Amino acid sequence: MITSRDNERLKLVRKLRDRRWRDKLGLFVAEGEDLVDGARAAGIEPVELLVAGESVEASLLAEASTLAHPARVVGVFRRDGLPRGTRPATLALWRVADPGNVGTLLRSADAFGAGVALSPGCADPTGPKAMRASMGALFRVPLAGFDEAPGRRVALVPRGGTPLPEPVLARCDVLATIPQRGGADSLNVAMAGTVALYELARRP
Repeated sequence: MITSRDNERLKLVRKLRDRRWRDKLGLFVAEGEDLVDGARAAGIEPVELLVAGESVEASLLAEASTLAHPARVVGVFRRDGLPRGTRPATLALWRVADPGNVGTLLRSADAFGAGVALSPGCADPTGPKAMRASMGALFRVPLAGFDEAPGRRVALVPRGGTPLPEPVLARCDVLATIPQRGGADSLNVAMAGTVALYELARRP
């Protein structure tokens, strides 16, 4: 039973809140039984597992948590254990900096059997907020680099809001805009990506 906040395993969990440490060590944290169980169901085992009241004092695990209501179980996983590669339908995300949007798009990709390709400048999909938003999809959806996205590229161009830069548009085969009847300038990127995947899935 861990009874000191200076324990190396707890120090590791606290360090991994920071992307720099996640990048350096190639590790990340999943908080909560649902996420840890989701990883195991996908065949991905934690390298460290901390359970409140069993392997660590509950108050110490709560102190290391990023959640308002700390989880009972915290797992540390290797990034290189996550699925890699592409699928015929892949969401290529260009500088999507909000971790909630990245996590939500992973969840949408999971629902529609798609992959996710990330450009430099995207939020870390293994960060705490993205992990929570993905609802465990991170352990099932293959990740790739932005340039690895296969096949014909369709650029989603907003009716309003911030467009993609010209060099990115030039690498796409088709430009498309989601039609909107209301007065909103554009859809949130996570909503737009989900609508695009639905439209692709419903086509014969």
